[in-house]
Amino acid sequence: MPSGTITSLRAQVQNADRVNVFINGEFALGVSLTSITRAGLYVGKQLSDDEYAQLERLESGDKAFQAALQFLEARPRSAAEIRTRLERKDFSPEAINSAMERLTQLQLVDDAAFARFWVENRQICQPRSANALRSELRRKGIDADIAAAVLTSEALTDDEAARALVVARGAVRKYANSANRTVFMRRMGGYLQRRGFTFEVIRPMMEQLWAELQGTGSPTESEDE
Repeated sequence: MPSGTITSLRAQVQNADRVNVFINGEFALGVSLTSITRAGLYVGKQLSDDEYAQLERLESGDKAFQAALQFLEARPRSAAEIRTRLERKDFSPEAINSAMERLTQLQLVDDAAFARFWVENRQICQPRSANALRSELRRKGIDADIAAAVLTSEALTDDEAARALVVARGAVRKYANSANRTVFMRRMGGYLQRRGFTFEVIRPMMEQLWAELQGTGSPTESEDE
């Protein structure tokens, strides 16, 4: 490892937020301004082998942190999602732990807040049953207790039958040309069950929708297949 004296700290031409570190007159490595501050670097400072290794660890952690921030730009993420993303980018466990610690300190990762965001967004854009939402949160790495706490909030989950009806009305046109009641019930029921709604919840509304379609003259009832 290039231990020795820092002889120059030069801002990179294409990225002013990064600095090239020269030790004993030779380029050693490029680091972020954050790493410069955290390591207390300055021209004339003596770096031992251990201090240089620590600088490398700081820089690796900062790179993981920056990668996590970029991943968070699109939408909030669970802690498990962020860890998986950083693992796929081949960051070391130490760098990932460092990044996750900084994100937590800055309140940029919070699984309870993420779970609320996820459920609220689903209820607005793509309503799902509580069971479906629970499965989605589990796949996102959310702890079962956190998921349960969010899904027991009436403000977030309200009336499951009402949500199912909203989903059904949004899709009814796709099944309006069903040959008969049985086909309609099978196709519409399958659609709703794939979104986590139980048959007990959806059967009454399917009957209601079929009757409405019959009343408007869309499909005509014939013998069940």
